[in-house]
Amino acid sequence: MNPASPRTDLAAEWAGPLPSSQAESVSGLSYTQRQRHGVPVGMVEIGSSEAAKRLGRPKGRYITLEPAAFSSPVRDLEAEAMALAEELRALLPKEGPVLVVGLGNRDITPDALGPAVTEGVFVTRHLQGLSELQLGRLRNVSAIAPGVLGQTGIESAELAAAAAAAVKPSAMVVVDALAAAEPARLGKTVQLSDTGIIPGSGVANHRTGLCQETLGMPVIAAGIPTVTELALESGTALVTPREIDSIIRAAAQLLALGINLALQQDISPEEMRSLMSD
Repeated sequence: MNPASPRTDLAAEWAGPLPSSQAESVSGLSYTQRQRHGVPVGMVEIGSSEAAKRLGRPKGRYITLEPAAFSSPVRDLEAEAMALAEELRALLPKEGPVLVVGLGNRDITPDALGPAVTEGVFVTRHLQGLSELQLGRLRNVSAIAPGVLGQTGIESAELAAAAAAAVKPSAMVVVDALAAAEPARLGKTVQLSDTGIIPGSGVANHRTGLCQETLGMPVIAAGIPTVTELALESGTALVTPREIDSIIRAAAQLLALGINLALQQDISPEEMRSLMSD
């Protein structure tokens, strides 16, 4: 797989699992594996300019979680959400407001992940005027779904930057649908990274990036692959699984719960699910 290919956003495809000989041969490149709450987790870390040039990707951490397939009716949602929450929490500042940005077009199902996740995010910024006794120890969280350029005439990055100027977050979590090179990975992988995201990169429709360099704050990207490119006689086509509706619903539920648990450590998974259903 060509690591510079714009048709995959997944570190599991363009970099790993890396043979130990490859990881050792490139300074600043490492690959680790672990389990969290029964969920396999892999991390590719690009820590040097040499490794970044070799792989054609920004320096940073790329984390892949392999929960049950999102099309499966049998899953341990709370265990998967806790695994996601712990991995996400390690990428975020320990304190300060957080802005969650859901990228994508809610009218196109394979691209609707971001807006669907923001609908489940437990927002608390509007509660910050309450007393500490009333508020408890809730972290300040806000969320937006800025739509796409064709709907608003405004770049997603511009709207996200404007929202950030208003709420002054310590970090941003950006959720977007991703592209995979292998059809078998569609709807079966969650990726996190601390390198930010370029909206539309998975479908070769590059927009202004959302990252530390453009926004001046840590930007954590989260997503799942929903499309892959297939070669046809007439050219190429982006395809998506037949069960994409159920995949988006299940993935949005997991990502929203995982984000909420990462940000609100004093709320149990059971309590959080109750709050999300209110």
